[in-house]
Amino acid sequence: MWRTLTLLICAAIAGPAAAGVAVVPDCAGPVMARAAVSRVDRDGSLILERGRAAVLEGIRLPLREDGAPPLLADQTLVALARLVRDGPVALAATEPLRDRYDRLRAQAFASVWLQRALLERGLARVMIAPDRSDCAPDLYEAEAAARKAGRGLWALPAYRVRAAGAALKADAGSFQIVEGRVVNIGAGGGRSFLDFDADWRRGFSAVIAGEDRKTFRRADFDLEALRGRRIRLRGMVEMFAGHPEIALSNPAQIEMLD
Repeated sequence: MWRTLTLLICAAIAGPAAAGVAVVPDCAGPVMARAAVSRVDRDGSLILERGRAAVLEGIRLPLREDGAPPLLADQTLVALARLVRDGPVALAATEPLRDRYDRLRAQAFASVWLQRALLERGLARVMIAPDRSDCAPDLYEAEAAARKAGRGLWALPAYRVRAAGAALKADAGSFQIVEGRVVNIGAGGGRSFLDFDADWRRGFSAVIAGEDRKTFRRADFDLEALRGRRIRLRGMVEMFAGHPEIALSNPAQIEMLD
């Protein structure tokens, strides 16, 4: 297994060759900085000259701290370091610009768009923040290509897309991608629910807190339109009243499958 994993990851690192300088798409926002990367930190953040730092917005890397296999985690950081080693990186961002650690939340561009390059190699998954969804369609497209090809982390059962159901209890406390058909939409206790089983107590639900409904309304997102539809969503699996759920805070967490 480890030999197979090594070969798959090495192939992912090599990835498709990039040519020229990556173009910054409008969805990434304005370029806030151009800087050389001194090193890649163990959490995947980019440490820039003069000690500044940037974090790659919109993706989640497989890291040791999240339980990723050490080989996969280490090779992911090596791949990222190789992508930024040959010159300055352009960092584009939209509001809010910084995280709680004062790191710039950026789409990053060297000779390639770093987020897309990692996703295409199967060395990251898309992770949409509550307050940012820049370039989500592009990132989903890159992730889907790697998943279809079984590259990198997609070759491992631990990262497979989960089916919505009670079995997700085993994934509590972890970030997961979940697919299923919405059978009921309701509300209660100040929250909205998307249920994937006629009896919500037996299955899995997606929940939207009252304050997060504002984000869906601003996006003119009709929750009722999801009834009967097959969707894919992602987030941290948590337990509530004995059954698994994922909190949705941004419509971009949802992909329509039919």
